[in-house]
Amino acid sequence: MKVASLTFNPICENTYVVWDQTLECVIIDAGCATPREEAQLREFIDSRHLKPVMAINTHGHFDHTLGVQFLKDTYGIPFALSDKDRFLLENAATSSSIFGVKIGPMPSIDLDLDTVEEIRFGETTLRILRTPGHTPGHVAFYAPDAKVVFTGDTLFRESIGRTDLPGGDYSWIMRSILEQLIPLGDDVQVYPGHGEPTTIGHETLYNPFVVEVLNNEVNYR
Repeated sequence: MKVASLTFNPICENTYVVWDQTLECVIIDAGCATPREEAQLREFIDSRHLKPVMAINTHGHFDHTLGVQFLKDTYGIPFALSDKDRFLLENAATSSSIFGVKIGPMPSIDLDLDTVEEIRFGETTLRILRTPGHTPGHVAFYAPDAKVVFTGDTLFRESIGRTDLPGGDYSWIMRSILEQLIPLGDDVQVYPGHGEPTTIGHETLYNPFVVEVLNNEVNYR
């Protein structure tokens, strides 16, 4: 399995293209916001002769969905997102205006991630881990064979996603991290929605939110 990260839009969001030897690929959290960024994503895909099969999202915030309609229009592929985050698509214009970002039409959901346990493409399987807290329908995508997890805005390098936006909940994000992500193992590579990659092992040692709970038995519930 191969992974490429492209950083887009004013929020500096990480868009991931994931593929294997079959050249089938999925795009995780397509955040390209301008014609120039759309062209950059398309050039990356087309120059490698990749075959997009689906746009999949960890959650529904506008900075992670700005490029999804472009992918649907360009490649005729479906869009997968938890239906619990549909309200974020419906209110994207309002939330984006707070950050001074102008957006176009938001995509419709073709596959509700609440109804499936994994995404398959080529010879690759991504397990869906339910990680609410940053948003109600947030998920992570875990590739067990490659020991890679795409955490969206749940777990960052030495930080966690904010929980002060509509639908956010601190107790739930900590539960998601400690019960869904940390047990994956220290050697699992973490690709977050913003910032640099990390590993589960690094976060158990240096992430202050995680360390506080693990070392001091703080009640996150």
